Amino acid sequence: MDIWIILSIILPLGGLGGFFYHHQSLLRDRAHLMREAVRNREFTFSLPTKGLFFGERALQEALNDIGQEVNKLVAQNEVESWQRLTRVLTHEIMNATTPIQSISQAYLSNPKIKGTVYEEGIRAIFETSTGLASFVDSYRKLTQLQKPVLEEVGLGTFISSIKSLFPDVEWKVSMPAFTTIRADENMLRQVVINLVKNAVEAGAKMIDVRYRPSKSPLKGDLVSESAPSLRGKSDIDYIGVCARGGEALFISNDGEPIPADVRREIFVPFFTTKRSGSGIGLSLSRQMMMMQGMNIMLADTPVSGCHVSFLITKS
Repeated sequence: MDIWIILSIILPLGGLGGFFYHHQSLLRDRAHLMREAVRNREFTFSLPTKGLFFGERALQEALNDIGQEVNKLVAQNEVESWQRLTRVLTHEIMNATTPIQSISQAYLSNPKIKGTVYEEGIRAIFETSTGLASFVDSYRKLTQLQKPVLEEVGLGTFISSIKSLFPDVEWKVSMPAFTTIRADENMLRQVVINLVKNAVEAGAKMIDVRYRPSKSPLKGDLVSESAPSLRGKSDIDYIGVCARGGEALFISNDGEPIPADVRREIFVPFFTTKRSGSGIGLSLSRQMMMMQGMNIMLADTPVSGCHVSFLITKS
């Protein structure tokens, strides 16, 4: 009889001890992953709160929010820094090239130069300085954007208008009917067109557009059967999945994946892996979205069936 009493006490205590150990191990793993994410400057981590006690849940929600805020501040600081640098560089380069252009042009129009051995060299100087001035002028877009005019944009009609520009690409669009987003339609169009154009140049044959409404659940159905699903992942697998829980527009494609060594650089002005690229598209896109109180980022994990996924989210 005494043995049964002892067992009736020990077994529940052992079960509680096992649960406590498992729970603490999960918290330890969460702490480790968040520490590694911050160390690697990945501030978009967002771990689920299911299975946590109310105090732990509040702490995890606060950490998730802090990660998003830090990511927004880092992106905003980068944009402002590049704006200042671009403003200075374009000003100094234009100051240097303008007199070279005007002087070389004056010499080319001089009858004494025409037909001489000097004409070809002066023409090369003029054309080079003109090309450089044109090149620099294109980067002024980074510092001369007009203030956005925000309005309710119907995403269904909006995406359809862009689809017509790329008829050779297969489109998969998944979003509720009458979905709207508050944005500057012209700026948003430039951003999405740039993403699709980049995808096509990377060999994409399919563009996948999905919308996740605000406060969409972490698991289970989102907006449709083909929308991003997070079923089957453990809690720890959620690290690095961006902007969870808020409104987001996913623009994905099946083109060539973005190499790991350039993922951090793609939003840096002037950075490009294309031979004829300007390196202004994605940096300009991020700036335009941030002016509207939103952000654009590369998802660590593409949606199913795609190699690259970008997210447009509210900051």
